[in-house]
Amino acid sequence: MPIINRIADYTPELTAWRQDLHQHPELGFQEHRTSDFVAARLAEWGIEVHRNIAGTGLVGVLKGQPGAGSIGLRADMDALPMQEANQFGHASKTPGKMHGCGHDGHTTTLLGAARYLAETRNFAGTVNFIFQPAEEGGGGGRVMVEEGLFERFPCDAVYGIHNDPSLPLGQAAVVDGTILAASDRVFITIQGFGGHAAKPHLAVDPVMVGAHVLVALQAVVARRVDPVDSAVLSICQFHSGSANNVIPAEAELSGTVRTLKPETRDLMEKLIAQVAEATAAAHGATAEVRYERLYPPTINHRAQTERAAMAAAKVLGEAGVKRDLPPIMGGEDFSFLLLARPGCFVMMGQAGAEKGGVPVHHPLYDFNDDMLPVGASYFASLVEQELPKG
Repeated sequence: MPIINRIADYTPELTAWRQDLHQHPELGFQEHRTSDFVAARLAEWGIEVHRNIAGTGLVGVLKGQPGAGSIGLRADMDALPMQEANQFGHASKTPGKMHGCGHDGHTTTLLGAARYLAETRNFAGTVNFIFQPAEEGGGGGRVMVEEGLFERFPCDAVYGIHNDPSLPLGQAAVVDGTILAASDRVFITIQGFGGHAAKPHLAVDPVMVGAHVLVALQAVVARRVDPVDSAVLSICQFHSGSANNVIPAEAELSGTVRTLKPETRDLMEKLIAQVAEATAAAHGATAEVRYERLYPPTINHRAQTERAAMAAAKVLGEAGVKRDLPPIMGGEDFSFLLLARPGCFVMMGQAGAEKGGVPVHHPLYDFNDDMLPVGASYFASLVEQELPKG
């Protein structure tokens, strides 16, 4: 791969930064150390730093040769509330927190591009390096937009990347239109009637009712959504009770819903409530459903997708740019940036022969440091392509 030579020279330092960030994960809107780390690097390279955007977010502004054009490059900074199972030297030092989605790598990748562009200034116009907090459910991208991100830092277009362990290193999905799903949350409270575990006939067991609700919900996608459409409903938490001989009065289920079309999103919200309430009622209990719409689908703009594909091909070659891959049912709050400005979000492969293939959100996941110079070269090539001198 024709990685930019100067960026290739940064690789050992980029790797050290990434692994340092991995050891010190911070959750959404709590990325104080990470934000300080990023700000210090940017300032060291002479990049103008603007902080306290969406709390811990920041933007670095770099001006090249005289020019009116502007471009935004975004990286997310937050970690996940999960326990890491890796035993290597740079594993998380904070129990219950882990960079399980590679945001440590995204942050470092953008830092690599920022350093190169600050040193070379081989472009005309302005680059805004957007370091965003709270992608993992906190909607930091939405908050940054609402706080006037693009009014303060005008961008003709905005671009981002995400590592993809399902793609080999050296490939990238650069897809026109919808690339990621809408991401929503659902919370279901089952209200029963507590009692002694030895006298279940005198109680209404919310654990049993919740189990029936969970099973019934699996038929929503399988039997109520058009088979040629796409939807995901995953109940990921089930909490109830405090003792092994007490039937509790209440149970709580929660999960996530992913859809690609607005009408399917509406249908899922309606059907989940119908099924949960009717199933609970059939067993003498009640169900209260709360549905939260988090992120809209991530929809790339055609012209900017073509520009992103051209820049990616300079680094990966034409064969490495995959333009026709189906959407992924994961969600991204980069979608809010794309609602405000044209742009493109790229899924960049990171699976190597011996590393980078563990799925995101897995306790053994780790970002593949071999992707750092690849992603940084893509960002740098994109800037030089979109903001050419002269």
